Amino acid sequence: MVIFYSRHSQYDSIVPHNKTPVFSFNRQKEDLKKKLENFCPSHPDVNHVKILVAGEIGAGKSSFINSVDSAFLGRISSRALVNTADGDIVSSRSFTKNLKGFSIRSEKKKMPFIFKDIMGLEPEVLKGSQIEDIINAVYGHVKDGYKFNEEQALTYKDQQYNCDPNLSDQSFCLVYVIAADTVQYTDDRLFDKLKIIRQRISEKGIPQVIVMTKVDEACPLVQNDLRKMYTSKKIKKKMDLCSAKLGVPLTNILPVKNYHNEINTDDDIDVLLLKALEQIVQLADDRLEDTDSY
Repeated sequence: MVIFYSRHSQYDSIVPHNKTPVFSFNRQKEDLKKKLENFCPSHPDVNHVKILVAGEIGAGKSSFINSVDSAFLGRISSRALVNTADGDIVSSRSFTKNLKGFSIRSEKKKMPFIFKDIMGLEPEVLKGSQIEDIINAVYGHVKDGYKFNEEQALTYKDQQYNCDPNLSDQSFCLVYVIAADTVQYTDDRLFDKLKIIRQRISEKGIPQVIVMTKVDEACPLVQNDLRKMYTSKKIKKKMDLCSAKLGVPLTNILPVKNYHNEINTDDDIDVLLLKALEQIVQLADDRLEDTDSY
């Protein structure tokens, strides 16, 4: 059993967190890559498990997709476009406008799972992606390429609405991307939106995961050494806050660091990303396997 400890420093105190799920950094990156490369969906009618990625603007939603891609390729990938501008009106709005799927590539092949990227969420009612659009995207009703309308959700009358989605159109896990460095300042209206989505898709057994990004900006200890991730009291508090706000269990809150200004990949960053992906894919495939129950 691995035990979660917070080490004593100017930022942390020694506090055991025995109930927090952790893993050993001794587990090699190549082992994780091999396991994921050998993954095969449990349902014979599905070749690629789809995973929908949602999150507040600026939390690192598209960067997470790029970072996972980078971990497999061994180089920095930027297929999902991101906005790195600060301090202007444009940068405060979602850079992602359309629903788009991104297959993850390894050096050997395309992986059997696809991330679906959507417009970022905003607290205001008529800004960002609409709640119904996200729910419909999970269930496969929204066709690839759909341009999100901030003022009105897609309806069954629209050409981009898929009235009869098959299993391959549906997503079997919803990932919420939340920034660790600003989670305590997140508008409650945004959490309210996420809770509505969570309640609605939970009725169909769709699992939800929080990918907590920017952990290095949330804790100086982690910024100096990513391997302190699971010994940081600050990160543990951020995880507890997310769990309390959204009701997502700690086992489904996955702290990571996205690639941001690096020019080369890093094994410690990759291990966190691949471990998060492993958890996400396992949850999605478990739900896919239980399809007949819903």
